[in-house]
Amino acid sequence: MRKITQLHDGWKFVKTAGSAAEAVRLAAQGEPVTVPHTWNAMDGQDGGNDYHRGTCWYVRDLSSAECAGERLFLEFLGAAMTAEVFLNGERIARHEGGYSAFRVELTGLLQEGEAAQNVLAVSVNNEDNTTVYPQKADFTFYGGLYRSVNLIAVPAEHFELLKDGTPGIKVTPQVDLANGCADVTVETWHNAPQVRITVNGETQTVERTAVFHIENVHLWDGVDNPFLYTAEAVLESGDAVSARFGCRTFACDPEKGFILNGRSYPLRGVSRHQDLKGRGNALTLEDHRRDMEIIRELGANTLRLAHYQHAQEFYDLCDENGIVVWAEIPYITMHMTNGRQNTLDQMRELITQCYNHPCIAVWGLSNEITAASPVNEELLENHRLLNDLCHRMDPTRLTTMANVFMLEIESPILEIPDINSYNLYFGWYLGELEQTDEFFDEYHAKYPDRVIGFSEYGADANPAFHSSHPDKGDYTEEYQVVYHEHMLRMIEARPYLWATHVWNLFDFAADGRDEGGKHGENQKGLVTFDRQLRKDAFYVYKAAWNQKEPFVHLCGKRYENRCEEETEIKVCSNQPEVRLYVDDTLVATQEGSYVFTFRIPLMGEHLVRAEAGDCSDVMCIRRVSEPEESYIFNKAAATVNNWFDAEEIDPTCFSVQDRLGDIRQNPKAGAVIDAMMAKGASERGDVADAVKDNPALQRMMGRMTMISLLKQSGADEQSIKQLNRILQGIPK
Repeated sequence: MRKITQLHDGWKFVKTAGSAAEAVRLAAQGEPVTVPHTWNAMDGQDGGNDYHRGTCWYVRDLSSAECAGERLFLEFLGAAMTAEVFLNGERIARHEGGYSAFRVELTGLLQEGEAAQNVLAVSVNNEDNTTVYPQKADFTFYGGLYRSVNLIAVPAEHFELLKDGTPGIKVTPQVDLANGCADVTVETWHNAPQVRITVNGETQTVERTAVFHIENVHLWDGVDNPFLYTAEAVLESGDAVSARFGCRTFACDPEKGFILNGRSYPLRGVSRHQDLKGRGNALTLEDHRRDMEIIRELGANTLRLAHYQHAQEFYDLCDENGIVVWAEIPYITMHMTNGRQNTLDQMRELITQCYNHPCIAVWGLSNEITAASPVNEELLENHRLLNDLCHRMDPTRLTTMANVFMLEIESPILEIPDINSYNLYFGWYLGELEQTDEFFDEYHAKYPDRVIGFSEYGADANPAFHSSHPDKGDYTEEYQVVYHEHMLRMIEARPYLWATHVWNLFDFAADGRDEGGKHGENQKGLVTFDRQLRKDAFYVYKAAWNQKEPFVHLCGKRYENRCEEETEIKVCSNQPEVRLYVDDTLVATQEGSYVFTFRIPLMGEHLVRAEAGDCSDVMCIRRVSEPEESYIFNKAAATVNNWFDAEEIDPTCFSVQDRLGDIRQNPKAGAVIDAMMAKGASERGDVADAVKDNPALQRMMGRMTMISLLKQSGADEQSIKQLNRILQGIPK
């Protein structure tokens, strides 16, 4: 029989040691910790980009009781990023890659006898290097034994445990939708002469592989009916493994998008990082379950699990809840010449360990890999090798990649995976919201036979910041709502998008960030880092995607003090009609979908109530004489906004309201802009060269208004006014 012992307790953490022997010696004074553990739970989330990256040690004694069994294996479910395992001073294993499981056999290496001592020392390293991904990305690279460590005792005849962290069993269902049946192939790896395999009540005794036919197959049908079968394999020795699986078909069409079990099934959802405020990436099963509850509340039917292999417990939850998953490796941002083998190793482990999960629809080759790397033959070859590896190991699933927004749509790298997606941040980092619409329209028109998706989009929001005139860069909840309201409508008008994933469901740690009033956090989440607060934008998607739970939500509850005669009230609901009450008086009724917008006079303190069906929500707002300073993050931008709203513009002449591309078509106005930009380029160095040498960026900038470009570059009010005066003197 197989026995699994979790090694949670008894560990000593040693932050600095030059060798295993020194780590063992220092362990007596080491910090007692429980595993899962990360040493970056605090310093990886507080900003400054100064979190500890190096080699730390975990030391533990193994008792004779824990080590009982004919064959003994040590299992690490997550050791970030490179781990070395020492037993009694001897190195017995090394693993490169912080997100996949690995095992090492202890049989024959343990000291025996009553007085025997077996000391385990594990070094874990998350420092900069040139071979192990990730090395450059917008998230914290936590170090530690951040998932469980287990001892696995098995009989002499047992299922394979070492090869790429294999589960020892592989299940491949092939569904015949027309006849309502499925053939299920079950493969096993072991050192016994035969195995007994059971599926759906039928048992076969075979050497290694069995095929089962299921009539009237019960489909794994997404969030509506995620039915799971179980395959169980047992050896004569008593060692046993099992795997849940689902019978389903996945496909993608350039016009219809994603197809589940033969029908159109638009994938609309979010991305997720695996960390939590104050805990880092050392999550518990309860943490994973809470995240899934929030996902189901939102109504999402797909997840992009970025940017690495996630915990098996979370893939299990996706299986159980019918969430279609994009799984990927951390081949991200910057290609490393010496990292090719590591990309192949991490992909091989991802597929080996996650193959049986019915939730996984696609394997992701890379993310924004051209952001800091040229598209050359070396990069293309790395992607071809990854793509070929995926298809050899798993011909049942498609491959994809997430492309950075400035990648030319004609790039040859887009021809490698089966399908593609783009990460676009128009309306936040660059450009205007409408440029997202234009991008996909242009792509789909030029490549009508290609499958394209929307893999990242988002806008940062700090729930402390608010504005009645929201604009990109102000970090307000109100702008995040405007942004996602636009993107939701854009997506719904383009059903050919095979999958769309909001970046991100939760705020997450990026220790190099210091913006939007917080240190060390990316605040694009629809939910705060601690999972305690759902931002208003969360309810935009809940209104569109969750049709099972009637609700109504008043946006702006945290925007209590407003200095205006008339104010806007936004309401999110999945009901077709919303009624708005002010001080218990019905002031308006509106029919529509998702987001309902009202305007009401503001004269003092008011109780606002929204009703939709049997649901209601209330908030209190009040008029004040001066703007609430604590609501404003970027005071300079707010000044520009207020001035620009009031400025009178002659529409027959050029102004900073016009697009850069339109201005440049006029020789006189274009010369003014070119001179200004040349001066700015001389002060920006490499950044300016990157823009100048990138035609895609040039086209994107050409679609932006000058006021948008100037504000994003940090230009002051006087400079903008001066340029506007010059342009207003040039007739169109």
